[in-house]
Amino acid sequence: MKFTNAKEVISHLYSLPNLHAKNDLSYIKRVLAVLDNPQDKVKSIHITGTNGKGSTSYYLSNLLKKAGQKTGLFVSPYIYEFNERIQVNGENIPNDDLVLLANEVEKAIATIKKQDSKFALVTFEYEVVMAFIYFAWQKCDYAVIEVGIGGQHDKTNVITPEVSIITTVGLDHEKIIGPTIQDIAREKAGIIKKGRPVVVGNVPKEVLPIIEKKAYDEKAPLYLLWRDFTVTDDEHITYACGNYQLSFKTRPRVESYDIAVAICAFHLLDLPLSSDKIRSAIDNTLIPGRYHLLKSNPLIILDGAHNIQAMKNLLEFMHAQREKRKGTIRVLITMMKDKDLEEVFSLFDNEDQVVLTTIPYPRAAKLSDFPSDIQKRYPYEENWQKAFDKMKKESQKDDILLVTGSFYLVGAALNMEEK
Repeated sequence: MKFTNAKEVISHLYSLPNLHAKNDLSYIKRVLAVLDNPQDKVKSIHITGTNGKGSTSYYLSNLLKKAGQKTGLFVSPYIYEFNERIQVNGENIPNDDLVLLANEVEKAIATIKKQDSKFALVTFEYEVVMAFIYFAWQKCDYAVIEVGIGGQHDKTNVITPEVSIITTVGLDHEKIIGPTIQDIAREKAGIIKKGRPVVVGNVPKEVLPIIEKKAYDEKAPLYLLWRDFTVTDDEHITYACGNYQLSFKTRPRVESYDIAVAICAFHLLDLPLSSDKIRSAIDNTLIPGRYHLLKSNPLIILDGAHNIQAMKNLLEFMHAQREKRKGTIRVLITMMKDKDLEEVFSLFDNEDQVVLTTIPYPRAAKLSDFPSDIQKRYPYEENWQKAFDKMKKESQKDDILLVTGSFYLVGAALNMEEK
């Protein structure tokens, strides 16, 4: 197969299966070996976590760029266009390069198929391989690699990073990497590599021993938030490590944890960068689809919170904003039907004016997928655009309008606003 344009590449990617019958790294390793292991040609930072891994990836990528390092970034999901998944120095991969990369991967697969006719990659493996080739082609100094799901069995876990990062551990994707929070912690700790430092963010106390044991077994130096470095978020976000202190523009509390973890990891790379430049890199980081401010009066925020922990953090921030503004919170939400919908919706209070919706995506919840008590409690509008327009018109200047529950919904809303 030979691709001639990016549309063909993307449509081929989405035609591939999502999972192999055997959950291991043997498939991706075979392809990378044929391609002369491009993942080993660029220094990397590996980031996992139930929440915060995307934000931390963007913060760290900006710090590296500010330090004069040519920096690759591999993240998911995308908000505006597929090409966001693979970036160099903040620029999305061009369509022409996407086509060249896919054709390289096809050649490698064809080579393997001569011995193994049934060989195939799943979608995420294909994307990871393309990213590794691209960063090697571009001669990046560093690549910031965000895990897809979990850690140990994730298709990105074929690198030996300069630093590993675990941002948070919570309940999500329990059917794949759970069911318990301890199972999830073990899976995420699987990115810790022999002798390589690991930075750990705001994780629950009950799973810390699992991470500490893995770091001890691998002789990996361990840097823990609250023990080795701290962050406060009163008037400003203030990061502190020993005698070193630095303050940033205020953001939601959960973002302050991601900032702290990114700065700690950056310092471990021992790259020279002044405090002013660190501050500028952090303050000017824009993270697509996360606390994305569309308008101030009314306050319109789009955020892809899609699990219990992320929604709890988001609503804590929104309810504090409501107290300050003395307005009403309106929420337009859809979620994937495999999430714990009952628990997520228990986080809304009686004052939150929630409207349920859906999007044209196979896993997106339709009205019948929401638990019956949620169906009774909140109105449902199948057409999310119609609902969003109506809610914007109804919002007064002190009100808050939140679009959340899925990056797919947030991406669609952002694309609509841009047009």
